[in-house]
Amino acid sequence: MTTSLIRHPNDGATQKPTSSLRLEWRADGSLWALQGGEERAVSVRRCFPWSEPSRHLSLRDADEEEFALVRDPAELDARSRAALEMALAVVGFVFEVTRVLEIDEEVEIRRWRVETRQGPRTFQTRLDDWPRILPHGGLLIRDLAGDLYHLGRPESLDRKSQELLWAFVD
Repeated sequence: MTTSLIRHPNDGATQKPTSSLRLEWRADGSLWALQGGEERAVSVRRCFPWSEPSRHLSLRDADEEEFALVRDPAELDARSRAALEMALAVVGFVFEVTRVLEIDEEVEIRRWRVETRQGPRTFQTRLDDWPRILPHGGLLIRDLAGDLYHLGRPESLDRKSQELLWAFVD
């Protein structure tokens, strides 16, 4: 039995589910959650704390509504846990930004060109999606595809990178 929680969008309350949460990784590369007779294609979003990246996982539908919250994957059955691990492997990349080359604003989109420890990357964010300032002073950016970009110490980047980031940091 799982102790995962489900949030019902209608009442905003978080409740214990009446039946177990089951997860399936399907042949088309999608993750499906089955709970209480309802099934939805979901994507995985990591919640805080960042110190426990494999716990507190929000399962969100296509409208970004939370369908279920998995507090600890160890509480899932083996098949569900394997499906969740597959989904995490697909979305689990956090790119470490080492240099910002360009930030361009277009209609409702901001296009970033950066260098990361994993290689050069270009990604897009919405104009109204700003980098999240982390407690230790770093920045975290989520692109339109859900990938995460981490800038550990923006003040230690080269001068051009800092100039491009000035609007995002104090």
